[in-house]
Amino acid sequence: MSHLACSDEPEHPMNRQQLRTFREMTDGIDVPRSLAATGGILLGPEFHFDFCRPGVGLFGGMPFAGAKPVVTVDLPVVQVRKVEMGETVGYGNSWTARRPSRIATVAAGYADGLHRAIGGGIDAFSGDQPCPVVGRISMDLITVDVTDLPHDPDRLRILNGHQTVDDLAEAAGTIGYEILTSMGRRYSRGYVE
Repeated sequence: MSHLACSDEPEHPMNRQQLRTFREMTDGIDVPRSLAATGGILLGPEFHFDFCRPGVGLFGGMPFAGAKPVVTVDLPVVQVRKVEMGETVGYGNSWTARRPSRIATVAAGYADGLHRAIGGGIDAFSGDQPCPVVGRISMDLITVDVTDLPHDPDRLRILNGHQTVDDLAEAAGTIGYEILTSMGRRYSRGYVE
């Protein structure tokens, strides 16, 4: 068994070099062989050998760009508060209301694998309606501007078909696989067919 170092870059010469080296080292050995994780699977059948390890591709993550996102994360809203123009939200007063606003606080944070770095530029969703995450991601709480919703939501979805695991990863400066594997034990998990 080996693992491709550059499979997320299909044209990288290291892919072919590793394939040659893997063959040289294992041809003629009577054991099952495995070289390809998600990126390697996409490089083609010659990388597949006996077993493939699809990993992040099963969850709709890159480099499988054509994959359907299959993981969703709903966060319970624990309160909604009015914030007046000029008031701040979050550690370090990192967000200032530019209008009278309604801010939802959801029960999740970096202790649940939602990295502090993803704070700016991501949304939580009520149905298909994006609601910007405001303020800093704290250990157990995230604040979301729900001013444009006609109602106070019970839940907001931070991971869905509109905002994928790779979008969250990009906002955090990491990879989708780290986001998925960082999700803590406090989430209730369910399988929907």
